[in-house]
Amino acid sequence: MVRGKTQMKRIENAASRQVTFSKRRNGLLKKAFELSVLCDAEVALIIFSTRGKLYEFSSCSSLNNTIDRFQKRVKDQGLSGKAVQDHDHMELANEDTSSMAKRIEFIESSKRKLLGDGLESCSIDELQQIENQLERSLAKIRDRKNLMLREQIELMKEEEKSLLKQNVELREKCGMQPIGPPNNRGGGEEDEEDDVETESETETMEVETELFIGPPKRQRSSKKIP
Repeated sequence: MVRGKTQMKRIENAASRQVTFSKRRNGLLKKAFELSVLCDAEVALIIFSTRGKLYEFSSCSSLNNTIDRFQKRVKDQGLSGKAVQDHDHMELANEDTSSMAKRIEFIESSKRKLLGDGLESCSIDELQQIENQLERSLAKIRDRKNLMLREQIELMKEEEKSLLKQNVELREKCGMQPIGPPNNRGGGEEDEEDDVETESETETMEVETELFIGPPKRQRSSKKIP
């Protein structure tokens, strides 16, 4: 009769679980004993039941000796593992430091080349790349400057509108006429006074003057020379 495959999960029935524990415990102790005898191995086995009962097996005279040996081995492995881990970390740190130093050196060299220094070792292609990079940088700088100028102009226009509005309000409070272009002023006494002043200026400018260009004319004397 073929035995069915046992499903690896907790047995819910308490009686069946106890029977299975007893059988497999004895089988495990037997396998541990056989392994120690056949292979001359140091084997220690500790089993606690559900109720806390201890079952143990040791191929040595004392189970404590095997446990002490196990703890010492784990401690040594831990120290060696930590040393290896520290060494690996140190190597990674050195690699990172070396990589960072190379990167800093490359950045400093690029900076000097952009400033026009250290160009002797550059090829034509490298010089062309530097020139293109500078042109792109200048284009970005000009775009940023133009944007800031446009923003300042807009702010100044807004400020001008605000000042004009305040001026109009103040003139209205003082009972004064708003300031406008000369063509928008209405005809009144001020225009008449301007016309009078213009006429007087015209009369003043129309004074006749006798101008003569060239050397002065000699006047002939009526007295005859003897």
